Formats: sequence, structure tokens, C-alpha cells
Amino acid sequence: MRMNRIVAGLIAICFCASTTFAANDVHEEDRCKAAGEVMKEILNIPDDIPQDLLDKAECVVVLPSVKKGAFGIGGSYGRGLMLCRSGEHYTGPWGPPALYALEGVSIGFQLGGEATDFVLLVMNPKGARSLLSSKVKLGADASAAAGPKGRTAEGATDIVMNAEILSYSRSKGLFAGVSLEGSTLRSDNSANEKLYGKRLTAKEIIVEHKVAVPACASELVSILDKKSPKNKSDPKSLQ
Repeated sequence: MRMNRIVAGLIAICFCASTTFAANDVHEEDRCKAAGEVMKEILNIPDDIPQDLLDKAECVVVLPSVKKGAFGIGGSYGRGLMLCRSGEHYTGPWGPPALYALEGVSIGFQLGGEATDFVLLVMNPKGARSLLSSKVKLGADASAAAGPKGRTAEGATDIVMNAEILSYSRSKGLFAGVSLEGSTLRSDNSANEKLYGKRLTAKEIIVEHKVAVPACASELVSILDKKSPKNKSDPKSLQ
């Protein structure tokens, strides 16, 4: 009888664990879908990300609905994803996303209590390699600046044009460049495992293409392939 109770208990534990895993799986898929919606809406704003900058970006980071309450003592973070153009020199179609986490108490003071969407453009291979290999502190490990708005980047300062990462925010319908210096970006490895069903590094997902684009990210990839199908960076800068 006691053995039966033990077996029943183990079965219940396994069932709960599998249910939790599935729930987490759905959660990560929702994050991918939300990122697609954010990108679609932002690229439809009249005074949005300059087309010439998007066309020169090797990678894009999208962090939907980051809230002030998510930051503070204890190291909570905002969640999103990064995807890059495929190929050795980032000249192919947009590939599968790796899930990322944005950390930094200072961001909380900028958000003002409102849910804020962030879009970051990674403007050169050096910035991409940094984000793919380790946790990166913006402004220190990788140069970062608030991105300019408008149809083109004409008139942008040298600081902006030479930055490895340009960042934008949208809150209460207002779209603007925003500085995220001092915050950090890192690959969310546990979330990647939940989404893809196996342990993978961001490099294995984005550079080595060990997985295909998941269904939840198909809209995001389709939007970027349509809006910016070709990398128009100076070829020398991609070597």
C-alpha cells in the first residue's frame, strides 16, 4: 500500500513538472509573438526607425512591455529576443531568434511606471559578436546611443553614427530614441531551452542555425525580411 502511494506521488510530481514545462513553453512563445507585434507596430509609425539605419543593422533586439516594477533590488529583468541576418557576414535573410534578458535598475527610473517597448539595432559585427558571446554592459562593453528618428538618419551626430547599438522606446504611444547606457543584455539560456526543447547558446541559434525559425517568431522574421531584405552596410565593415 505504501509503495502504491509513493508511486502515485511520483506520477503526480512528474505530471506537475511536465505541465509547468509546457506552461513555460507557452510563455516563451508568447514573448516571441509579442515581439512580432511590437516590431510591426513600430515600423508603421510615420516617424519611426530610419530606413537607412535598419538596412545597415546586422541584428535587432526587441523587448516588449518592460515595466518599471520589473526592475529593482533583486535583479529582475525585462525579457525579449534578438535575431540577426544569416550568413557569415550577416548578408542573408533574417534567422531564428535567441531569447535575451535586459537588466539594470537605472532603466526603471526612465520608464515612469508605464509599460515600455524597446527596440535595439545592432549596427556592426563587433556589437553582434559581443552580444552573442557574453553578458554586455551597454556603454561600457559595447558603445550605445539613443537612436535618431525619421525617414533617414541625416543630421545624426557622430556618436550616434559610430555606436554599436542604437536604442528606441515606445510608451503611451510615444516613440523616441532612449539611452540604455549602464544596463546589461545577456542571453536568456533557460528560456531558450524552454522554447527550443534543448540546451542551446545564442551563438548556436543565431550563427550556427542549429534550429529553424519557430512558428511563434515567423511574423517577426517575415516583417523584417519584407521591410529590410538586404544588408546595405559597407561590405568592408562586415569583414
